[in-house]
Amino acid sequence: MIITLFLIDLTYASKVRKNTFVNSQLELYRFMSKIKIEYTANPAIIKFVADKMLTESSFEYNSIDDAKNSALVQQLFHLPFVKKVFITANFIALEKFDILEWKEVEKELQEILEAYLDQNDSLFSEDKKEQIVEVYAESTPNPNVQKFVTNRLLSNQHIELSEQKDAHNVPLAYELFEFPFVKEVFISDNYVSIQKSNELEWLEINNSLRDFLKEYLQSERRIVAEGYTAAKKDSQQNNIKFTATDDDISKEIIAVLEEYIKPAVAGDGGNIQFLSYIAETKEVNVLLQGACNGCPSSTITLKNGIEATLKQLLPGKIGAVNAMN
Repeated sequence: MIITLFLIDLTYASKVRKNTFVNSQLELYRFMSKIKIEYTANPAIIKFVADKMLTESSFEYNSIDDAKNSALVQQLFHLPFVKKVFITANFIALEKFDILEWKEVEKELQEILEAYLDQNDSLFSEDKKEQIVEVYAESTPNPNVQKFVTNRLLSNQHIELSEQKDAHNVPLAYELFEFPFVKEVFISDNYVSIQKSNELEWLEINNSLRDFLKEYLQSERRIVAEGYTAAKKDSQQNNIKFTATDDDISKEIIAVLEEYIKPAVAGDGGNIQFLSYIAETKEVNVLLQGACNGCPSSTITLKNGIEATLKQLLPGKIGAVNAMN
């Protein structure tokens, strides 16, 4: 094991923790996978973001007994400060006990994870932890859109498709379009928002969609083709004057959207994406996706929710907020 830690008690551990990592074996690895360290709003949790996908599922480990499917996670739990391990998409998140600060060990952990990824094709053994897929439906403010939430990560992109011919690289969406009543599919994080035609009520089709999604995900079929990138909104179709997003006000707007607006919008099965800020008129252009697109109450949400929040948190900098769909 790359790290050897001797823990007599917490007092002793706090004295020796700065010298607990043995790095001699790391010199054997010249070409390493790259891991980026990211802090979170919770000071007890740190993220190690890889330069490749680690898993299409989500795994949470509360003890070494939960980690039978991953030698790496077992090794992490041998470190006395590791309380929980969470793996999903392209990152590993660790929660620590309050016996040290991340600054004291983060670099060594980064090197260990890079070395492990460099030497192993997968974080999990072949008899990996089987995850029972759960799918449940949630209503949204848009009466024609239902949100189907799962306990699996589906995509770290925001994918919106309105025609089957555009869904060849998104197999899950392609098969959903086989249902004649499906008009639009939006995939993000751990949920799928589906827009139906007006001919049928949700009560008539909910069970069919939920059963299909559960069977599809349980079969481990691919959700998104490798290398696929969701199409960007065509800026020309709305004749919008776009500006760079590296100015200070654009950065402030994006920060507000990410922290205050996006979580609420995602809860309703949608997504909001910053498009541009026009300094001359103080206009903000955003893209509404998923359940928000075409929702009868989206105008109220835009004015009373998004615009009002931006004006309150960025006084004097916001004129109007426009939705480009």
